Amino acid sequence: MRAVSRLGAAAAALTLTLGAAGCSGSPATSDPLVIYAAASLQEPFDELGEQFEAAHDGVAVQFSFAGSSTLVAQLREGAPADVFASANTQNMDQLTGADLQGAEPVDFATNTLMIAVPAGNPAGVIDLASLTEDGLDLVVCAPAVPCGDATETVEEAAGLEFSPASEEQSVTDVLGKVTSGQADAGLVYVTDVRKAGDEVEGIAFPESDSAVNTYPITTVAGSENTALGDEFIDLVTGADGQEVLAEYGFAAA
Repeated sequence: MRAVSRLGAAAAALTLTLGAAGCSGSPATSDPLVIYAAASLQEPFDELGEQFEAAHDGVAVQFSFAGSSTLVAQLREGAPADVFASANTQNMDQLTGADLQGAEPVDFATNTLMIAVPAGNPAGVIDLASLTEDGLDLVVCAPAVPCGDATETVEEAAGLEFSPASEEQSVTDVLGKVTSGQADAGLVYVTDVRKAGDEVEGIAFPESDSAVNTYPITTVAGSENTALGDEFIDLVTGADGQEVLAEYGFAAA
């Protein structure tokens, strides 16, 4: 009986010790840090997410990448997120107009449009006016998407009228149709042309200066990870984050 009692006491002591250790240490975060970000940010944010996880033991970063307008619509419908990064100020205004921002949005990067054509440029595109030629399959972003809004701006600045074969819900989808050969040309960001590498050729045009997209970021109202969200924003806007963004072709805000 004494042996049994000593074993029971030891087990109880071990249970108390483990419980105390669990309370006094830094337990793993049960909920991930959820970040809604514009599709054009996927590569740099994936890299920054890895940096953030490495610096925060037990914290997992979960991204949702899509067109900014799609993300705002999801947030307005109650989708749970901790941070939102938009590809333009207009969609961020939609978020703040619904009082869904957790703090004042901060601008952290800029991006401009570029014409993307498949390797070898089979359609012989040379400038923005080439995109209006008969028989050319042009793909652009839908007007509600930041790259689509920018497309309309440069179209007006150049005095042109496009007749796109399709309007996509994200710049990633536009790039995908160009790289797969489903389109002769697409209007995407400079950063998208860079990440596509040898799969596409980029053609710059002067009218792009009329539609520079500014990227803002903020925490989302109601987040239970506001402190971590603020730290991620600090990473994005700080020297390390700006260096990563520059490597992917983004310019400073």
